Amino acid sequence: MNVPARSLHHLVWPVFLVLALLLLGAGNQVLYGIAVPVAALALVLVVPGTRARWALHVDRLDLAVVAGLYLGVVALFWLAFRGFTQQNTLGLFLSFAAGMLLGVVGPVVYTTWIRGRSLSELGFRRDDLGRTLALGAGLAAVQFALTLWGYDLPQPVDWAPLLALSLTVGFFEVVFFRGFVQNRLEAGFGSVAGIGAAAILYAAYHVGYGMGASEMLFLFGLGVVYAVAFALVRSVLVLWPLLVPLGSFYNNLQGGEITMPWAAILGFAEVLALMLATVWLAARHERRRQQKTPTRGPGSRPGRRGTPG
Repeated sequence: MNVPARSLHHLVWPVFLVLALLLLGAGNQVLYGIAVPVAALALVLVVPGTRARWALHVDRLDLAVVAGLYLGVVALFWLAFRGFTQQNTLGLFLSFAAGMLLGVVGPVVYTTWIRGRSLSELGFRRDDLGRTLALGAGLAAVQFALTLWGYDLPQPVDWAPLLALSLTVGFFEVVFFRGFVQNRLEAGFGSVAGIGAAAILYAAYHVGYGMGASEMLFLFGLGVVYAVAFALVRSVLVLWPLLVPLGSFYNNLQGGEITMPWAAILGFAEVLALMLATVWLAARHERRRQQKTPTRGPGSRPGRRGTPG
């Protein structure tokens, strides 16, 4: 019996994501960074029913803003973790917070106020919510079973600030690298090149944390996983607040190198609140614009759903 192409592709990519998460259990960073992207590319070539794989509709302003914000974020993170010592916690936090705010506020302002596009272009959408939440919860459950199930947590003062950190950084990463960078690159170069380039940029930005080549190769593979998950539903909810923060939280616990006081929770909460407030203001601006202009032009169409093919 022949399986319809659309049904096949809706089945294959979630299975790929689950298997890619299970491969995390192997603990080999180099293997992960090579095997996952190669497997994803192989599926693109053989699985029917995918979006246009290649395109060239470059918006130069989009690319310039992507490049400018990316360099700004990396520079601020580099300053935070390489420019300031651990004793200068205020400077470290302010630079770190500025980088996260730039990575969310910049794309939201550019998308909504400057280009007049919908917030759905950044992955803030409510259509097909059931499928989005089901996929996100399923992937998060797999990751939780591999990492935090049965894990003996330390005292709350040792893990609660790390959880606040993970939620805040996770929101920044999902909005910036998936909603903005990936969507803009896919719009300009097609899904294959867009997803690959977004995963590379995601891995490379960790140079600001002082990570080495093998760690960034692993993060390239993980970036492909996140990019494919986002491409399936085009919603930030597939990755946040569960999948990405869970992975970050576990890694921070395992590393044991980050210690923060209770007060750090308030600092991260304020940063997250500012990012969410920016999104709320943009949504309000979008509603007012729609009321003034009932018929929407081509430039304000929501980003299309698709697959990594």
